[in-house]
Amino acid sequence: MLTQDLLDILVCPKTKTELIYQKAQGELWSVQARLAYPIRDGIPVMIESEARSLSDQEIEELT
Repeated sequence: MLTQDLLDILVCPKTKTELIYQKAQGELWSVQARLAYPIRDGIPVMIESEARSLSDQEIEELT
């Protein structure tokens, strides 16, 4: 499980902006990069090639 301390220091590797923890999806979302980084076995996978693109609908739901 991710701790708040870890979440506070993690940033998007592409944009260096904050990430939004989506617990239900098991992902960290970067709105600016429009990417969702997976969390596997409690470890964030912060590699662009492993991330999926966020849909327009997902972005809209956050704003």
